[in-house]
Amino acid sequence: MGIKDRVAIVTGSGQGIGEGVARRLANGGARVVLNDVDSSRVAALAEDMKAAGLEVGYYAGDVSTKDGAGGLVDHAIRQFGKVDILVNNVGIARDKWLVKMSEDDWDEVLRVNLKSPFLCTQAVAKVMMDANYGRIVNIGSRAWLGGAGQSNYSASKGGVVSFTRTLALEFAKYQITANVVAPGLVDTPLFRGLDREVQERLVKTVPVGRIGGPDDIGHAVAFFADDDSWYITGQVLYVCGGRSVGAY
Repeated sequence: MGIKDRVAIVTGSGQGIGEGVARRLANGGARVVLNDVDSSRVAALAEDMKAAGLEVGYYAGDVSTKDGAGGLVDHAIRQFGKVDILVNNVGIARDKWLVKMSEDDWDEVLRVNLKSPFLCTQAVAKVMMDANYGRIVNIGSRAWLGGAGQSNYSASKGGVVSFTRTLALEFAKYQITANVVAPGLVDTPLFRGLDREVQERLVKTVPVGRIGGPDDIGHAVAFFADDDSWYITGQVLYVCGGRSVGAY
């Protein structure tokens, strides 16, 4: 894969999908800047990856704020001199039926899931434009197709798709691509925190009969981040074991 010596930022990479993406890019030869709001968690992950011989740095901060997003990009440039790849992964869920959803539930999910990609992309845009190169990969979700009890989450991920398609048009002349990886059910701390009965019911909705892992998402991200993927932009790649086909 053509990501060797590229510099990548992966937001929300202290655990789960973000960690899987960061490890996949680093194992492919990229220099990776990790990010999480939990400083101890992201520092421990960075040390673990360095011990494995991977070239990483980290920045603890809230990238749904302008200062946090700008600080992350500045840190990456100070440490590695450039940014070639931006993976907007950070996200949260507050699932509730609409009639029980608070205004704060709505606002917080939209703030984290949709505002952070806007701020991080804006912060890195000039760097990539000046370099006439960039790969932006936004982590969406199969849920943008709709999900009962997920009106806030689905709306935020639908916004990520529309945002990405617009980026693809605005940045194409600078040789910057923008694409979405849309996971389905993935083995993360969030999934493992569900009741066993709920986990089993959800697994039955996956046509291949099992859920994915963070490494499956990392593989898809690495494909979009590759130098050779220069002619692919504005696209959504579902990594969901077939769940998107029936819009389960």
